[in-house]
Amino acid sequence: MIDIYYKIIEALFPFSWAQYTFMKNAFLAIIFIAPLFALLGTLVVGKRMAFFSDVLGHSALTGIALGLILGFSEPFWAMLIFMVALAVVINLFKGLTQASSDTVLGVFFAIAVAIGIVILSKGGGFNKFTNYLIGDILAISAKQIYWLMGIVIAVFWYWLFFGNNLLLISVNPVLARTRGIRVFWMETSFVIILAVIVAVSIRLMGILMINSLLILPAAAARNLANSVRGYTFWSIAISLVCGILGLIFSYYLGTATGATIVLFCAGAYLIAAVSGRFWRGEGGRIK
Repeated sequence: MIDIYYKIIEALFPFSWAQYTFMKNAFLAIIFIAPLFALLGTLVVGKRMAFFSDVLGHSALTGIALGLILGFSEPFWAMLIFMVALAVVINLFKGLTQASSDTVLGVFFAIAVAIGIVILSKGGGFNKFTNYLIGDILAISAKQIYWLMGIVIAVFWYWLFFGNNLLLISVNPVLARTRGIRVFWMETSFVIILAVIVAVSIRLMGILMINSLLILPAAAARNLANSVRGYTFWSIAISLVCGILGLIFSYYLGTATGATIVLFCAGAYLIAAVSGRFWRGEGGRIK
């Protein structure tokens, strides 16, 4: 099946970069993962959870460290389990303490990162895990692409059934409760989905890039859209275009792909922020 995708890419892009299998794999990964990040990013931005996704990304170090201590042969599974558990604990802790989100996230951020660095730096072994900080989408395999396809399908089904509930919760949680929506469980399911996506994407984009890819396309879209549907459309479009352009330009410039994609996303945000008021008029922005 993937050979068909290869042939389509070669037909649509008759350029030198499209002749390499690793570039075609990276292109397919972006096609699948960019809309996913954009879709989740609309809620992350709407619910003011930018710091939350950053905490999840950096907690990967602690997950890897605990995996080594517990003897996991593949650190990814330990990282995934830890990130999902941390997301649930943070959500529970916010509800129990009634503390502000920034305070709770700041506490867990400090704890998670410190534990991970202490364990991984013991004996000078921290350098072995710097690939998780930077990421390398060019190293993705065909098997991993199939995994991505499955995750994308699962998340879009989740969004189809629960997307409206999540949007209502982000706008007015009190109103959502009056309509019979279980706010806590909906929010918990969302943070679990977010943790899984961040964990899967870390090796592709790196811890340092994950938050930017979640936030920037959605933040840019807010400046161009005057409806929820438009917000989602623009977020996905910006993420896809910036992802593809970042990949192609990184090939010709010889730069890190993840960072190049983020710079394109940042450029899109700056352009949208400046031109958005002229695009929609003064009163059209989504609040």
